[in-house]
Amino acid sequence: MKQLLSLVLVFATVITYAQGPNAQSKNPKKIKVTGTVVDDETGDPLEYATLILESVKDPSVVTGGITNQQGKFNVTADAGLYNIKVEFLSYKTYTLNNQNLTKSIDLGIIKLALDVEQLDDVVLVAEKTTVELRLDKKVYNVGKDLTVKGGSVTDVLNNVPSVDVDVEGAISLRGNESVKILINGKPSALSGLDNAALKSLPADAIEKVEVVTNPSARYDAEGTAGILNIILKQSKTAGLNGSVSASVGDPEQYAGSANINLRRDKFNLYTNLSYRDRTGPGNATFENEYLNDDGTTSSFENEYRNYDRSSKNYNANIGFEYFIDETSSITNSVLYRNSNGLDKADVNFFNFDGNMNPTIERQRNTVEDDDEETVQYSLNYVKRFNDDGNKLTVDYQYSRSNELENASIEELVSGNASSNPLERTISDNKQIDQLVQVDYVLPFGKDLASQFEAGYRGNFNFYNTDYDFGEEVNGNFTSNPNFSNELFYRENINAAYVQLGTKFDKFSLLGGLRMESTDIEIELAETNEINTKNYTNWFPSVFLGYELSEMEQFTLSYSKRLRRPRSRFINPFPSRSSNTNLFFGNPDLDPTFTDAYDLGYLKRWDKVLFNISGYYNHSTGVFQFISQETGDFVSIEDPANPGSTVEIPVQARTPINLATETRYGLDITSTYTPIRNWRFSLNLNLFQQSLEGEHTYTNFLNEEITQNFDADNFSWFSKFSAKIPLPAEIDFQTNLTYRGPSKNAQTDTKGMFGSDLALSKDILKEKGTLSLSVSDIFNSRKRRSESRTENIFSNSEFQWRERSVALTFTYRFNQQKNQRNKGEMRDGGGDDMDMQG
Repeated sequence: MKQLLSLVLVFATVITYAQGPNAQSKNPKKIKVTGTVVDDETGDPLEYATLILESVKDPSVVTGGITNQQGKFNVTADAGLYNIKVEFLSYKTYTLNNQNLTKSIDLGIIKLALDVEQLDDVVLVAEKTTVELRLDKKVYNVGKDLTVKGGSVTDVLNNVPSVDVDVEGAISLRGNESVKILINGKPSALSGLDNAALKSLPADAIEKVEVVTNPSARYDAEGTAGILNIILKQSKTAGLNGSVSASVGDPEQYAGSANINLRRDKFNLYTNLSYRDRTGPGNATFENEYLNDDGTTSSFENEYRNYDRSSKNYNANIGFEYFIDETSSITNSVLYRNSNGLDKADVNFFNFDGNMNPTIERQRNTVEDDDEETVQYSLNYVKRFNDDGNKLTVDYQYSRSNELENASIEELVSGNASSNPLERTISDNKQIDQLVQVDYVLPFGKDLASQFEAGYRGNFNFYNTDYDFGEEVNGNFTSNPNFSNELFYRENINAAYVQLGTKFDKFSLLGGLRMESTDIEIELAETNEINTKNYTNWFPSVFLGYELSEMEQFTLSYSKRLRRPRSRFINPFPSRSSNTNLFFGNPDLDPTFTDAYDLGYLKRWDKVLFNISGYYNHSTGVFQFISQETGDFVSIEDPANPGSTVEIPVQARTPINLATETRYGLDITSTYTPIRNWRFSLNLNLFQQSLEGEHTYTNFLNEEITQNFDADNFSWFSKFSAKIPLPAEIDFQTNLTYRGPSKNAQTDTKGMFGSDLALSKDILKEKGTLSLSVSDIFNSRKRRSESRTENIFSNSEFQWRERSVALTFTYRFNQQKNQRNKGEMRDGGGDDMDMQG
């Protein structure tokens, strides 16, 4: 909105100047007016503030310009007598009258103060574009997306350009799942070892999402695909303001949230509260064909799963920011999350012999209770040494999580009078994370065109899982030592970085070096298995920008990054929903290292923004899930032949450090705004992935087997979004997504299409909004794949959650519908030097 109004103002002043009377001489002397506009209270630069030069002799002669991301303006005008104004929405106007400008002048630092009266009266009706394209990142403004109302952060991420969330909730960027998730610029208890916790964070708490595809040395080296930085809402408006919302939907779901902010001269108190009660029906199918050594079929098994998941989540994020003086502040915040879930999985098995004659029918039912509690404490200190951006930031963060999963599994065989013993799994998980971070920024040189940065970050993480599996007979539980164990995972990462950036003419250059020293210890207590990993690595980054004009720019960047195995990749305890299709992690995985290159081009027109990036990644030690026959068999008594059993092979999926990967592609994003309140956006990602690797193992027959996993895979995905106004002042939005088919050495995955739509209308004098959204209109978000090992062919289909409908009401108090977003969040990670011009 600010951008649109400012550009319109500048455009109008230029037209006025061009059509005004010729009061100037034919060849007037040219001068330059420069300066920097900042927030009087925080010192943050104000982007898109407007400089107006009005001729005193002829007020119809007006010229001017707008500030860039660093709050700087540079305007060329004719020498003369001017009234000078600097304006920015919701701020008091800065005025200098009767200034005789006979030569170039630097107005220095111009501080603008909030205009509280204007905030009380102004109604902002223009709208900021949902997707802001910048050369080094994309910024997705969540507040304008109607389709995520009443949803969670994973719903938000699934609409972000270049980002994809699969049917199981795995997040990928440009087709790569190695993504680092940050919240307000830092690791969070909601984005730690398991991204599933992100589903409990409501969309209404999110201000925006930053997509950084090739991060600089300032950021963690974690994430070979890049970084997603989720910025939570925090108002900068004086007084008490905020919003509350409630939603109801089908399948059964209820949610409520509140975002409240109280700001005074010396402090800022904010809170995000939410409650969600949600069910999640899903389904899956596995059709397996088992082969003899000669290639003939020995038997078949069809497995049909129905999931019924329900969960209740409570979230509270409370923060207090105290302004010690004009140059320093301290912020203390607490995040609390409580989740209670009940998941049911009903699995029906149908077995056949090689001629498709039925042999056994059985049903396996799992009921799992899941209780989780997370608490996170954060402390942030900021010291600004001047108004030029010289500052010191210190952060400390402590979080702990406890999760208890208790599942009972009952199996019934059709025709058998008695059922099998009740199986039970108990998984007690504990996690403690600590973060210490110090960052220092020093701008220097002529016009502060250069910047030095240095910092330290320490991550100290502990993860413990006590897993017990056994049988329960007449209320007596007997543990099975072959499947029960306790995992201790300790990870300490110490990192330091330096980086230096500068601008000269049309070029921008940013270079940095990061060092990370990692110590990992993994212990399986019951079997006395201990693995230690210690490695120190250097991660350089280089970023070069060239500005053809304010509307057209190029960038070229390089960074070295890594991917550490997390969560499901390292947890060795298998899921027991099925006892013939197992899945478990591998605690002995090593990290993947990647060299990432990116060439970007950004072009702005009056109504169109266009961004294209060509990227190339080369990775070593890539870990990937493979399917293998375990050599175990599930023996089931044949009801038709008492005393005889049917033997069903067990196969398992587990990750290993498998291959070297080469990945390259094109990432294209464009937005088109033909007229006010109309917006269309398109994102298209095409990539080629080549894997080279093989795996040798000894099977249950003591035979050494070598499997080749070389694979070439071309795939693509696209997203299209359209938002248009309808009669009766109703807003309409639809999002379409398509993920192209893909394959690796064992699995072919088919393409998948999804579509969402939403309707929204403002009520109660624009203080309230009523939204209706439908997710997955055609119920088509299903992963369909075919896999083949040496002796098993499997055809599968999986749907995590079926189509859903939600109705959401939002009410705002003491707040404009489209409240300005003034600068970055204090702990949002910050931007690198303004590489966009």
